[in-house]
Amino acid sequence: MEINMNIQWFPGHMAKTKRLIAENLKLVDIVVEILDARLPVSSKNADIDELISQKPRIVVLNKADLADVAVNKKWASYFERQGAGVLILDSLHAKNLNFVTAKIKEKLKDKIDKQKEKGMVGRSVKVMVVGIPNVGKSSFINKISKRTSAKTGDRPGVTRGKQWIRLDGGIELLDTPGILPPKFTDKRAGLNLAFVGSVKDEILDTEELSMHLLEFLAENYKEMLTNRYKLTDIEGLGGYDLLLAVGKKRGFIVSGGEIDTERAASIVLDEFRGAKIGRISLEKPEE
Repeated sequence: MEINMNIQWFPGHMAKTKRLIAENLKLVDIVVEILDARLPVSSKNADIDELISQKPRIVVLNKADLADVAVNKKWASYFERQGAGVLILDSLHAKNLNFVTAKIKEKLKDKIDKQKEKGMVGRSVKVMVVGIPNVGKSSFINKISKRTSAKTGDRPGVTRGKQWIRLDGGIELLDTPGILPPKFTDKRAGLNLAFVGSVKDEILDTEELSMHLLEFLAENYKEMLTNRYKLTDIEGLGGYDLLLAVGKKRGFIVSGGEIDTERAASIVLDEFRGAKIGRISLEKPEE
């Protein structure tokens, strides 16, 4: 089953955003990178690694309340082995946000200690926050700053001037001056972003998309899938048959006794995104 994930961003915007991030990196001590905990690889722009390679980094696995608890822990270990500080957060509901300041200062402890030895006391720690659209970057900034400084509903192509946001504890946040969208170099990454709603459903075939998702769930979260839709024998079923089974169980029958697969597809996507099927991770470090 094939689905068209041929989505591209305007190259000029990408280049401009990279340049802005590189220029502003000189002003900060550390970078906080926001990723979607359900798909940390697909929700990352690889250019960010190259841009911030010389800066200390904290990886925020956001929307962790929607992801598999065990897989969240594996991702935390994975990024810690790469030398990053890691926070597992649900910034929409402000869970664990009180640990952010402590984690930043922990990661910069050596630098702060050296500054104190030189008599540089009271200097603000400057932090850049980066992340592709729809990973919750603006919600993270709004919650941690207890204000509505950052614009939510990020759109690729939207840039703005520098915003320094002062936090308690002598920390200043710099919201990224411009948003770096993901690179669709991998079909799987495109599918994963579409599953979580980071690609507009209007430009996709939602029935095909839900079939891919159902196949993934049948292979990786079979018990959650069967429990949610009261399915029994799904062994060997492909995406289309799974979609028919869901539609039949939900009573989505149209004239002539046919299954309304479009309605069934919409329900599957909505319930997955709302974690009604369960806490599901689309990517694992071992893959």
